Amino acid sequence: MLAYDYPLLGFFWSVLMVFLFVAWIVLLLRVFGDIFRRDSSGWSKALWCLFVIVLPLLGTFVYVIAHGDGMITRDIAAASEQQDAVDTYIRTVAGGAPSPVDELEKLAALRDRGVISDVEFADQKARLLA
Repeated sequence: MLAYDYPLLGFFWSVLMVFLFVAWIVLLLRVFGDIFRRDSSGWSKALWCLFVIVLPLLGTFVYVIAHGDGMITRDIAAASEQQDAVDTYIRTVAGGAPSPVDELEKLAALRDRGVISDVEFADQKARLLA
């Protein structure tokens, strides 16, 4: 009974329309996010917002056509900054490799305590600085 009232092709058409509507909403949100992320004047941002709100479908597509390259550039820059922040955090948490300055300080402390000689200190220092 349900199959007769709602045919399979009608179901696929409805799924396609819902998918396109959700994709357009995601694009609209990305456009609004990019409008406010851009380095432009407040009037420019206000006019783009007004255009996108008054004519949503046309405004969204015109913005993507006009500023699509800039959107991509800003997205890549933001992703790169986030990746750098994550990498820095991971290095600080993991401890990372000690820097040559830290190693030289340790060697100087060992030399001052008499654990290593001046010759061994000079050899190790030359190896670290090479």
